[in-house]
Amino acid sequence: MIRLLLADDENLIRSALAALLSLEDDLEVVAQAASADEALAMARLHRPDVAVLDLQMPGPSTATAATGGIGVVEVLRTDLPECAALIVTGHGRPGHLKQALAAGARGFLPKTVSAQVLADVIRTVHTGGRYVDPQLAAEAISSGDSPLTAREADVLELAADGAPVEEIARRAALSPGTVRNYLSSAAGKLGTANRHEAARVARAHGWI
Repeated sequence: MIRLLLADDENLIRSALAALLSLEDDLEVVAQAASADEALAMARLHRPDVAVLDLQMPGPSTATAATGGIGVVEVLRTDLPECAALIVTGHGRPGHLKQALAAGARGFLPKTVSAQVLADVIRTVHTGGRYVDPQLAAEAISSGDSPLTAREADVLELAADGAPVEEIARRAALSPGTVRNYLSSAAGKLGTANRHEAARVARAHGWI
């Protein structure tokens, strides 16, 4: 029996997924979570074989630069290496795929797949295999790597919701001048006129 943790902040989706997967004879949902922090707590408590994680959900508040499902993967890789992590998403971007694989995810697929495909992927990652949605993999290859440095991406992400430079500087523990330099550099690399346009382009590619 493969023991599963399901984490998704949308209760209806999570409940439906749990019901569908529980119909499989060799799969058992032992824990559910609505946030990244809750997912980590449930993983440590129940020690599942496979964690099925939503890409975008609140948290984690632990010591990791990544958030959502990718942040959970990073922590699980250290704290619970025997648990295979699988990311599912309704907003897959090439950059997200690369981040997930770099964090240690063994699978990455869109929420548009059938329950049967997901069940098969769970079995694949449980036995040590990997699975990446073919279309997302092709897009990741064609899009290339992010031109942004890690610090530029961090600052641009903070700017994405329209926060003023002073607030970004406070949250990033940088001076306002340094923040402006990072934002200017990011906009130049992405060929955009301003930081708002740069954030939109970076987010579309999954670079932030």
